[in-house]
Amino acid sequence: MSEGKKMTSSRRHHLKSLMLQIAASWLEQEATDVAATKEAYMAEKCPPPDMGGDQASLMDICKKLHQALDKIDEDRYDTEAKVVKTDKEIEELKLKVVELAGVKKPALKKVRMSADAMLQALLGGKHKVNMDLRANLKQVKKEVKEEANEAVGDWRKNVEDKADRKKMFETS
Repeated sequence: MSEGKKMTSSRRHHLKSLMLQIAASWLEQEATDVAATKEAYMAEKCPPPDMGGDQASLMDICKKLHQALDKIDEDRYDTEAKVVKTDKEIEELKLKVVELAGVKKPALKKVRMSADAMLQALLGGKHKVNMDLRANLKQVKKEVKEEANEAVGDWRKNVEDKADRKKMFETS
């Protein structure tokens, strides 16, 4: 803020009312200008009809008015068609812009969910899902090896056989 004096509330109120008065006068002037241009346009495009004369001249005036109305309707239809066409082009261009920009994927949030709950969410509530993989496995019975038991009781014999082999290599 400046170091100078602050404006008093009465001065501020007075300035605000002056600005509002000036703005109101500008709006009134603009409204009168619009009305004057409208009157000039209507006088140029739609001259007042000449009602004097016989029935033939009145019929001629009616035909001219109908021709003018037809021309205005054609122009209105043409402008409406142009507007619809440009609106379609704008929509197509908007779609192209979206396609070129690509759809931004939102950042995924980390969700703590068990495997059972995740599969149930994916497959729907109808399906019974069980992630207990061990329950689906086949039961296999272990075969007991009888030879291993014999080898344990036989260990002294094996040691004596190996000692004989050692002597065989030493003698040669």
